[in-house]
Amino acid sequence: MRLVVDLNRCQGYAQCAFLAPEVFTMHGEESLVYDPLADDAHREKVARALAACPVQAITADGPDGVPGGSGSAGRAASDAR
Repeated sequence: MRLVVDLNRCQGYAQCAFLAPEVFTMHGEESLVYDPLADDAHREKVARALAACPVQAITADGPDGVPGGSGSAGRAASDAR
């Protein structure tokens, strides 16, 4: 699946890093690092991370849409550049 994080929208709440640490990690206190081509094995964790983002900064898509299969929507948490 392909992930895009709107780093201008992201406020660094780090919910995505907490829920899907294999895909999202914090670098310092304000910068998010993530795998833009996340493995489908992490689909469920990524879907939880999308849902948990208070500012909806992550967009995901893949062969069948967003993790969990609903199209493209977004959420994240973690960064403030």
